[in-house]
Amino acid sequence: MRLPRTGEEIGEALAARWRWLVCRVRFHPLTTRGLPRVLATIADYGRLMRLDRPIGAYLLLWPTLWALWISAEGRPQAKVFAIFVAGVWLMRSAGCVINDYADRGFDPHVARTRDRPLAAGRVSALEALVLFAVLALSALTLALRLDRLALLLASAGGFLAITYPFIKRFLSVPQLYLGLSFGWGIPMAFAAQTGRVPRVAWLMFVANLLWVTVYDTLYAMVDREDDLKIGVRSTAILFGDSDRSVIAVLQAMTLLALALLGRLAGLGPWYYGGVGAAAGFFVYQLWLIRSREPAACFRAFLNNNYVGLCVFVGVLLDYQFR
Repeated sequence: MRLPRTGEEIGEALAARWRWLVCRVRFHPLTTRGLPRVLATIADYGRLMRLDRPIGAYLLLWPTLWALWISAEGRPQAKVFAIFVAGVWLMRSAGCVINDYADRGFDPHVARTRDRPLAAGRVSALEALVLFAVLALSALTLALRLDRLALLLASAGGFLAITYPFIKRFLSVPQLYLGLSFGWGIPMAFAAQTGRVPRVAWLMFVANLLWVTVYDTLYAMVDREDDLKIGVRSTAILFGDSDRSVIAVLQAMTLLALALLGRLAGLGPWYYGGVGAAAGFFVYQLWLIRSREPAACFRAFLNNNYVGLCVFVGVLLDYQFR
C-alpha cells in the first residue's frame, strides 16, 4: 500500500481514519448498551450521596465555618480550611449512604423516600457499603493531616456519624443524636486551629445542638404520618400537638446560646446583626408550619440554610471590620 506523501493526502487519510473510529465507537456494544447503564449507575451513586440535594452539606458546613473563623479570630489557616470543607462534603455523603443502607427496609414505605436508589433497587446493599467505605477512608485520609487532638476528635465524630442511622431506631429523640454528629466539627475545628477546645467551643456546640433539633424536627414533620405507620421514632412524633410550641422554645434557646457565644467570644454589632437576621428567619419558619402542611414544613426545614448563612456572615463581617 502506497503511503500518503502530500499534505492533502495525509489530511484525507486522517479524515478517513477519524470516520472509521467514530463509526466503531457509535456502534460498539459498550456505547449502545453499556454506557447508558454505566451513566445511570453513576447518577444513582450521586443521588445516594445526596449530591443533587446539598442542603444537608450546607447545614453541616455553616457551624464548621463559625468555628473555624472564631477559633482563628477571623484568619483560619488555609490548610485547615481546605481539610474541613472537603471533610464536610465527604462525611455528609458517607452519612447519607450509610443512612440509606440502614433505612433500606423502611424507605420503600415512605412516600418521600421510596424512589431513593437503594429503596428502589437500583443500587445494591453491597454497592452502598463499598461506596461508604471509599468516602469514609477519603475523609480519614484528610483527618490524618490534622494534629493528634483533632484526629482523636475526628475518630469520635466518625463513630457518631456511622452509628446515628442505627441508634435512631431506638431513641425517641434521634434529632439530639444527629445534633451531636452534625456539631462535632466545632470542637474539631478549635482543636485543629488552637490545639485545645475552650469553653466558647462547647457553647457553640450546644447552640448548634439546639438548632439541629429545630430543623430536623421540621424535617421529621414532613414524614410524621408515614413514620407513625411503620414505627419510626422522631421528635415530631414525641412532641405531638405541642410541636410548634416546642420548636419556638428551641429556637429561642438557640438564639440565646448564640448571643452568649458572641459575648464570650468578644464579637460585636455585625455578629449580633447576623443573629438578628437569623431570628427573623426563625419567625418565618413558625409562620410556614402554622398548619403543619408537609410541603410547608419542608420549606421551613430548607429555610434553615439562611439561618446558618446569616450567623456566618455576621462572624465574617465582625472580624473584617475590626
